[in-house]
Amino acid sequence: MRGTRLAINLGAIAHNVRVLRAVDPSVPMMAVVKANAYGHGDIDVARTALAGGCAWLGVAIAEEGVRLRQSGINAPILVLGAPDPAAADEVVINRLTQTIFLPEHAAALDKAASRMGVTAQVHLKADTGMNRIGANHDGLAALADTMPGFDNVRVTGVFTHLAAADSTEPDDMDYTRSQLASFKKTTILMKERFGSIIVHAANSAGHLAWPESRLDMSRVGIALYGSKPFPVNVEIRPAMRWVTQAANIHDISSGSCVGYGRSFTCGGTVRSMTFPVGYADGYSRALSNKGYVLVHGIRAPIIGRVCMDQTMADVTAIPGVEIGDEVVLLGSQGGGAITADELAGWAGTISHEIFCAVSPRVPRAVIHNERD
Repeated sequence: MRGTRLAINLGAIAHNVRVLRAVDPSVPMMAVVKANAYGHGDIDVARTALAGGCAWLGVAIAEEGVRLRQSGINAPILVLGAPDPAAADEVVINRLTQTIFLPEHAAALDKAASRMGVTAQVHLKADTGMNRIGANHDGLAALADTMPGFDNVRVTGVFTHLAAADSTEPDDMDYTRSQLASFKKTTILMKERFGSIIVHAANSAGHLAWPESRLDMSRVGIALYGSKPFPVNVEIRPAMRWVTQAANIHDISSGSCVGYGRSFTCGGTVRSMTFPVGYADGYSRALSNKGYVLVHGIRAPIIGRVCMDQTMADVTAIPGVEIGDEVVLLGSQGGGAITADELAGWAGTISHEIFCAVSPRVPRAVIHNERD
């Protein structure tokens, strides 16, 4: 019923998988599909990534892994976030590999697995400097000491997360080196304790810029969706295109104001276009008087404040704009393009948030065109 829609190009996802795997074909790759695949559709993206050769899937919470299992996906799935003891049964029933870093995490899974007569698989999370979740070297050593007491839990991996692998600042690069050095010390000990386990540290930035971080597997997230974590010469393609239609066009006289709070005053006669997308759709209010949209392939600046359901743009310099014309919020049109990185810059955030913020009320459409 709406002219507003979000097009997800699975052909671009497939292309990006090939390009990222080609960076180092010897290293297995995990496709991170948490948060509904960064807003791109978890099930479709997961299937596309697995068909392209990805070995694992990564989610943030158990519910996301359960959803993938219910869709018929049987590949290994790692729950990257801290475990919720209340979810232990579902983790075990659905054969999810759970991140743990405390003995009580293992105890909850052991209890559930014992009751079902199976073995729960876990990856240990090493905190080497992110200071978010995980345990430091001594903490993981202590956890390893307790693991023989959990007969129904098997450690199959250990991993860490790099805090600044996307930065070329000398201090940040030194920090990444220190994280990898710390992790190496921990992995040596964990391999002594648990034998053959999967060791992984690389995120998208690590996979592209830090070969020494790839180890036994790379966890690729943002690059999978066509946004580069830093300027790098790889031919990945955006997979999301967000469009709507012009809903109203009218001339506003010089000195008149536009929108709530009178935040924009016309310096001359302005031809204004209203389009039916606002912050309730995930188009950030931070784009007020900062962002741009494409009309006829030309950039039109946002004027006034982004409203809950509508936004205005100045199309004075774009001839022939009519009600019903396509308006591109994200993606390409004609010879122009607006990228997630640009939207993020205007809004003062990162491309991850731009992708994830698009509201469920925006209709999705899936396409399979690798040339777009």
